[in-house]
Amino acid sequence: MSQAREEILRRIRLATRDVPQEESPEDVSVERSYRVESVSPHEEVVGRFVENVSEYRASVRRVGEEELPEAIREALARRGARRLVVAPGVPDGWIPEGVEALRDGEGGRPLTSEELDASDGVLSGCALGIAQSGTVVLDGGRMQGRRALTLLPDYHLCVIYEDQIVELVPEAVRRLEGGVREGRSIVFVSGPSATSDIELDRVEGVHGPRTLEVLVCRR
Repeated sequence: MSQAREEILRRIRLATRDVPQEESPEDVSVERSYRVESVSPHEEVVGRFVENVSEYRASVRRVGEEELPEAIREALARRGARRLVVAPGVPDGWIPEGVEALRDGEGGRPLTSEELDASDGVLSGCALGIAQSGTVVLDGGRMQGRRALTLLPDYHLCVIYEDQIVELVPEAVRRLEGGVREGRSIVFVSGPSATSDIELDRVEGVHGPRTLEVLVCRR
C-alpha cells in the first residue's frame, strides 16, 4: 500500500472517529433544500444557457429550424470542414453539399480511431442542455452515437433544440435516468476541452475537441 493511500485512509478514520460503529449512511438525514425544479420562464432559461455556454469559450448561435441547414453550412465553411463525422440519426438535410459525411456504423463497420482523428470534425445532436452551468449533455442516444465520435475529432458542431434545455442540474439528472438505466455513457460538455499541465499552463484539446460550436434551434 502506498504511503499516500495510507495517509488518506488515516485522515478519513480521524475525521469519522466519532461515528458510532452501528450507524449506516441511511441513518443520517441530509438536508436537500436546493431547488430541483425551474420556476423561470423557458425563454429566460434558454437565454441563460446561451450566455453560459459562451462563457466557456464556445461559439453559440440561436437559429430557427428553417435556418438550421444554412447555419450548419456556414459554420462548416468558416471551419473549412470537408470530411465530417456524422452521428447516426443526423438528418441528411443537415449535411451541406460538397461535404463528405463519414457515418459511423454504415455497412456494419464502425469508424476507426484513425478515421475519427483524421476528420475535420463531428456533427451531432445531444440529449439536453443545462442553463445553470452552460453544459451540453450527450447520452449516446439518437443523433449522438458512441462517445468516441464526439471526443476524438478536434471540432464539434452540436445542435440542441430549445425544448431540450433545462435550467437546473437536478432536472437534467431526472431526464437522463432512462439512458443511465440502459447502460449508456453520459458525457457532460462545458466548453472546449481544456486542462492545465504540470506548470499550470492551459492546454486545450487533450481530452476532447479544442473547438465547440453550439447551434440552439427553435422548432
